Amino acid sequence: MQVIITAEVQKYWKKLLGPYMDAIDRKAWFQLLSTAGLLALNWFLMLQSLKLSYGLTLLLAIPAVGFQIRLFIFLHDCGHGSFFKSRKLNNAVGALIGVVTMTPFGYWRRTHAIHHGTSGDLDRRGLGDVKTITVKEYDDRSWWGRLAYRVYRHPFVLLVIGPFYQFVLKQRLPLDIPRTWKREWASVMWTNLALAAALFAGWQLFGLQRFLMVQGPIILFSGTLGVWLFYIQHQFEDTYWREHQEWDFHRAGIEGSSLYDLPAFLHWFTGNIGFHHVHHLASAIPNYRLKECFTQVPELHEVTRLTLWTSIRSARLHLWDEVEGRLVSFRQYRRSRNRLSRLS
Repeated sequence: MQVIITAEVQKYWKKLLGPYMDAIDRKAWFQLLSTAGLLALNWFLMLQSLKLSYGLTLLLAIPAVGFQIRLFIFLHDCGHGSFFKSRKLNNAVGALIGVVTMTPFGYWRRTHAIHHGTSGDLDRRGLGDVKTITVKEYDDRSWWGRLAYRVYRHPFVLLVIGPFYQFVLKQRLPLDIPRTWKREWASVMWTNLALAAALFAGWQLFGLQRFLMVQGPIILFSGTLGVWLFYIQHQFEDTYWREHQEWDFHRAGIEGSSLYDLPAFLHWFTGNIGFHHVHHLASAIPNYRLKECFTQVPELHEVTRLTLWTSIRSARLHLWDEVEGRLVSFRQYRRSRNRLSRLS
């Protein structure tokens, strides 16, 4: 295949995807108001269900989690400036949704932009991504270093402890960013203040225990599913990782991002983020145009496609094998090392 220089590649993709980059305010407002209204109604029903059974409350939390994730996707679009036409409106709505989802908008916007600019770059890891190391880096670690990484990559840590730490604790005081990021720190502090006010209001209106019995499951379960979505969008066997001098933005987008082939109702709840390769190639495309773009641009169809079933298998992949050019599991790593030791 003929290699096209970067400028030509950029022009090529802009020509294909440019027509879908315009925000449509009426669609954005409809999405926002309908989803927020459904979440508010769902929250009220959960509150009323406490009089009957907490099991029923947890059952009602399932759609509420879906609405919460959908709202987060709107925040995500606002962070890219793609949800509304107005930059100020994107920032205002993003900050408001950030309180509902316990995510400081300014902080998240900047770290997520770093993720988009470095995804798949082995020399620029560590901020806004799921920690991934190479086989060689794993070999060079001490016993304790290997154990720490194995614990970090365990599904229970990534999908249960990790989301609680990320959304409830870390985002209250994100010490991984420099003090010089004044706007981002301001967003953290203002979000914390708004969350404290919301907690106090919930305490006064409903009682602290009842408020947490409703809001707690929504935050915890949506955090788990949100982290899973972020994980599966880039963590699959034939994903893309390269050293910086070989790294290419467009290849990282099309090869290092999956198409999560979900049922239609799950695409709705997740704001079409399953068309993730489209999003990484052109983050200016709003969620409500991603499917349209994918359907109408045949060049986007040749991509790693994951289903609900096949995606589960990706949870066992942990290390980037630079020799084989794929993610491998710890078991595959051990087998490879055993073969090498027998040959030697």
